Amino acid sequence: MKVYDSKMLRNIAILGHSGCGKTNLIEAISYASNLTNKIPKLTDKVNMTYSMGLVPVEYNSYKYNLLDTPGYFDFSGEVISSLSASDAAVIVIDATTPIQVGTEKSLELTDDIPKIMFINKIDNEKARYKDTLAMLREKYGNKVVPMIIPIYKDKQFVRLHNVFENMDDLEGEFREQAESVKEALMEIIAETDDEILDKYFSGEELTPEEIQKGITIGIQRGDMIPVICGSTINNIGTTEILETVSNYLQPKYTEEEKPFKGLVFKTIVDPFIGKMSYLKVTQGKISKDMDIFNLSKSAKEKVSSLYTMKNRELSEIDTAKCGDIVVITKVNSLQTGDTISVNKDTDLLDKIELPKPQIYYAVLPKNKGDEEKIGIALNKMVEEDPTINWYRNSETKQALIGGQGELHINTVKNKMKDKFGVDVDLTDLKVAYRETIRGNSDVQGKHKKQSGGHGQYGDVKIKFERCNEDFKFAEEIFGGSVPKQYIPAVEKGLKDSMVKGILAGFPVTNIKATLYDGSYHDVDSSEMAFKMAASAAFKKGMEEAHPILLEPIMKLKIIVPEEYMGDVMGDINKRRGKILGMEPDDGGKQTIYAQAPQAETFKYAIDLRSMTQGRGYFEMELEKYDEVPQTIASKIIESANNK
Repeated sequence: MKVYDSKMLRNIAILGHSGCGKTNLIEAISYASNLTNKIPKLTDKVNMTYSMGLVPVEYNSYKYNLLDTPGYFDFSGEVISSLSASDAAVIVIDATTPIQVGTEKSLELTDDIPKIMFINKIDNEKARYKDTLAMLREKYGNKVVPMIIPIYKDKQFVRLHNVFENMDDLEGEFREQAESVKEALMEIIAETDDEILDKYFSGEELTPEEIQKGITIGIQRGDMIPVICGSTINNIGTTEILETVSNYLQPKYTEEEKPFKGLVFKTIVDPFIGKMSYLKVTQGKISKDMDIFNLSKSAKEKVSSLYTMKNRELSEIDTAKCGDIVVITKVNSLQTGDTISVNKDTDLLDKIELPKPQIYYAVLPKNKGDEEKIGIALNKMVEEDPTINWYRNSETKQALIGGQGELHINTVKNKMKDKFGVDVDLTDLKVAYRETIRGNSDVQGKHKKQSGGHGQYGDVKIKFERCNEDFKFAEEIFGGSVPKQYIPAVEKGLKDSMVKGILAGFPVTNIKATLYDGSYHDVDSSEMAFKMAASAAFKKGMEEAHPILLEPIMKLKIIVPEEYMGDVMGDINKRRGKILGMEPDDGGKQTIYAQAPQAETFKYAIDLRSMTQGRGYFEMELEKYDEVPQTIASKIIESANNK
């Protein structure tokens, strides 16, 4: 593949609901550009796309880097990463169904980048092109403008018509439609430039150059979303997409003369090839054997090899210019979001803002001794997909993995087995309950043991009360009733005892202990004896100060379309939660701020998706610990003590 100048490069993310035909569109474009001699057929097995795929194609002296993205919500991180490297997006829409949630998500994610809509399957007997267009316009207004429309005869698709072409051969409703569409399009074009506007309203005909300029400005500003239609299965409308992209969409980066700089927007860890880093060249050019700096990690590296993709295989190249997308292998410091450059003193590029995990599961090895392997495999998975998070919870002793949904987590599980040979089970999380006291107590703890030789003697008097800190120790000893050398042992004995509370064995928190008196023996007292005395005092002090169970309370920020507000708020109340407030946004959605116990939120991602048909999402973080209601606490304590 030859080296292309920046102005002849276009990076296009292909988005849409799962099953709308994104991958088929890329295959059809590959066929139209002679990259492959295979056109997709209805009988072909269509596999769901779980990760981004890069397909460069060459057509009419342009190079198009097509980024195939998953349509399922669980893999939105792949879409966001792809968009960070894209000049524009093509959103594929299924003409045989109502507007799907994946279409809505795609338009939300591409809110600030130029885009084209491609209405697919227009030759299908179930196609409802006019209805689809009407639904799009109802939702997104008059900026949705058809440029290529379908012509039907006796309800059968005949051909495509470009609204700028001669309309003499169009009849009836199709001529009216084409004229109406062209008029609406010309008005939007005119509004992009004052000179064009004056000319248009004075009745003068716009030149092709003025039309092209107006469309380019309109798309770039987001004032216009052109609509093209076709059929990926029958290779209809694919060249029209490429021509629209090359004619009207501008490359984001054209700074060829500056020193090289680039953004790593995707990482793949291949068991055979090693680390593969997908790089968008944002400045200058990159060549193999170039020395570079990973600015995000302050590391110097060497690019020994440079690749593009051809038929989904690596194909080696020598150089690539600003605006292109390349693959670098075996540069170990690189991670998604890193900025690399030949200049170590340049600024970092903007980080890729990825969604936080929506759901967590605990991971258990199926084979004994695989605990360490789990950590290694998960670290590699996080490198590939930063929307995954994993950590070991020291309180519950579980390894936890977080992702965007059940499918996402199960895909990670399957990849761990297939790519890294680690077989795991997924289980529910344990709640990290804690224990504390509601009241005060004043107790004595004495440890006295006599045996042959030296005995053991320690005696302490301690007051216990609730406090805001995890643990606070104070001493008010007068007259040396507990010698100073034993006071640290008393504190240590209390801390050791707090690891396991008296109700159900959960860690103890928010306790203040004040040592104020005691006694000792000249011969038999020791640090160990005072630790044991403190432990006895702790148990007695907890029992007398009304011990209670605490549970983690999560802070939730839930974003949902307005029509689901009632269901979502009612559901929060059922989860023992509280609504703290609401605020609307510009896109017809509401943000709900709420609190709910962690025990009631483990599967919230699944339930929220179900309640909102996939249109709602949320963020959650630990806010505080609160007392567990007595009826629930009794069951938790009983269950813990019966294990």
